[in-house]
Amino acid sequence: MNFRQFAFNNIVRNKRTYIAHFLSSAFSVMIFFTYALLLFHPDLQGELSSTSATISHLSTMGMRVSQVLIFIFSFFFLLYSVSSFLKNRKKEFGLLMVLGISRKQLKQLIFLENMMIGGAAIAAGIGTGLIFAKLILLISSKVLYIMNGLPFYLPVKAALTTTGAFLLLFLLISFFTAGLGKSGPLVDLLQSEDKPKPEPKASVSLSLLALALIAAGYGCVFYFTLERAFLFSLLGAGVILTVAGTYFLFTQLSVYVIGSLKRRERLFFNKTNLLTLSELSYRMKDNAIMFFMVAIVSAVAFTGIGTSLAISDPGLSEMQDPYAFKYISPQNNPKEKEHVQEIRTRLEDARYSYKQAVVTPFQSENAYTVLKLSEYNKLADMLGYEKETIEDDSQVIISPHTISEKNKWDQERPDIKTLDLVYDNQQQILNVQKITRELVLPLSGKVAVVTDTMFGKLPVQEYRQTYYLFVVEGWEKSAEVSRLLSDSINDSGSDGSFYFEALVHEWLSAKQKNGILLIVSVLVGIVFFTFAASFVYFRLYADLERDEKQYRMIAKVGLSRKELRRILTRQLLLMFFLPIAMALVHSAVALTALQLLVGYSILQSSLTVFLAFLTVQAVYFMIVRWRYLQHLYRKIASAV
Repeated sequence: MNFRQFAFNNIVRNKRTYIAHFLSSAFSVMIFFTYALLLFHPDLQGELSSTSATISHLSTMGMRVSQVLIFIFSFFFLLYSVSSFLKNRKKEFGLLMVLGISRKQLKQLIFLENMMIGGAAIAAGIGTGLIFAKLILLISSKVLYIMNGLPFYLPVKAALTTTGAFLLLFLLISFFTAGLGKSGPLVDLLQSEDKPKPEPKASVSLSLLALALIAAGYGCVFYFTLERAFLFSLLGAGVILTVAGTYFLFTQLSVYVIGSLKRRERLFFNKTNLLTLSELSYRMKDNAIMFFMVAIVSAVAFTGIGTSLAISDPGLSEMQDPYAFKYISPQNNPKEKEHVQEIRTRLEDARYSYKQAVVTPFQSENAYTVLKLSEYNKLADMLGYEKETIEDDSQVIISPHTISEKNKWDQERPDIKTLDLVYDNQQQILNVQKITRELVLPLSGKVAVVTDTMFGKLPVQEYRQTYYLFVVEGWEKSAEVSRLLSDSINDSGSDGSFYFEALVHEWLSAKQKNGILLIVSVLVGIVFFTFAASFVYFRLYADLERDEKQYRMIAKVGLSRKELRRILTRQLLLMFFLPIAMALVHSAVALTALQLLVGYSILQSSLTVFLAFLTVQAVYFMIVRWRYLQHLYRKIASAV
């Protein structure tokens, strides 16, 4: 048996320990390959460029940034996982050194093992990516709303890029970890498993600091949202405080809480609680950093995917413009009635429920869109807002004309007493009766609402336009109707004096931008969540040999299978779901803050993300728990 065969046999012998490391590595390779598959697709850029050059640029930039993120995070994840395994193999390394292996050969052994696992992970990841390549392209074309689809192609460049990137990564990992196996004197390596662990202790002040930091972080986020204080420093401070609080929560507060439970004698000495709580205190202390990393990484994944789903909601487009269709007609337009009737007919034939209103605003010389009260109230009623009243002709109501202006007014709460209307070289001062927050008429100028009598006193403008505004139920499905109307109406005007606008076209363009963000965030989020789940697996199986010895000894004095199952289930529930629960709380706060910023519900998208990840985690927990218990049952049975 040569040295390479010896390294290979070491991997096979420790396959149960290394399986999660291998699968997680292969999965990160597959996701990296997926990004490369889309990035180098010959048709993707052309299709997106035909819609928007900005979208094309965003797609390329998003894919490249995501690849870099996965590469960097994979490096630290793999370094952590390999380091964890090597620390648990110290006794094995000590025995090898007793048998005559040199420190240089030990480094070569670790290097070869890492490269073998890395090479197998690269082959498995690219192979799996090729198998699912057609499905990935199909899903991507749907998410990005590419009408012609994305045909399959032979991704040679994607495979070579992925292979080169991860070969470099595994080389770096192998060089970094090769020196870990030689650390410490020989006697320490041989006795590494026999050293007793110190009693876990926690600081009361740091435990309280954990709660204070998290509360302060949440406070910064909600102040940012509720007060519309859009400062990056404030949001960044909220994130930093929350991350720091989470660190102390796992390293101090969790250990302190378990210690407090142990001091309650009635609880501590009740049945198997003595074993459960004693073991939990050590597990919490040993795994605190891992729990912290899992919680933060999972929170980033949940929040990123939830936000991407939320901003692709049609409600975002409705916030900026509540009207599905607009037909803008100048005075004396001979085709006005024909076009309006065509819009109605198309909607009725397609069985869309709709409401319609007509407004003819006045454009002042100082950039105000003046609207008479009766027309404003028709729009407000159609949109579900309260109708307004104006006391007399000297009063005016101001309404925002863009979502950014609305948000600005929500933040600054302007106190405007008077409004100057300038027209035909005249100036008229009106008293501001009210400033509304509803976006009713999204045009180019601030909306000033006056009485019908006052509006009748304004001069007739030669170029005054009439706006036919339609609110359509289920407008996001009206792409085909909108296309037919746009082709018919806009192509029939030679001078462009009248034109038709459809909200669905703007929404689909935004959906492509958000689709890119969704693909990026979902894939990165899945990688992060997979790494987080692997962290738990690594720690669990790193302690397997110690658990075997411990429960074998306890089984000899009467520990039953039912009691063993109860003890381990409680411990595993905490290991698997405590970090996820903390991540869900952080994500819920972030998404609640987002909900306060937008005018539509994101509850469904948030619940979808949370339930999806919880379901996956629950299935993973059941599988790992079953395998772990079966292994311990066999060991205990052989001992008894």
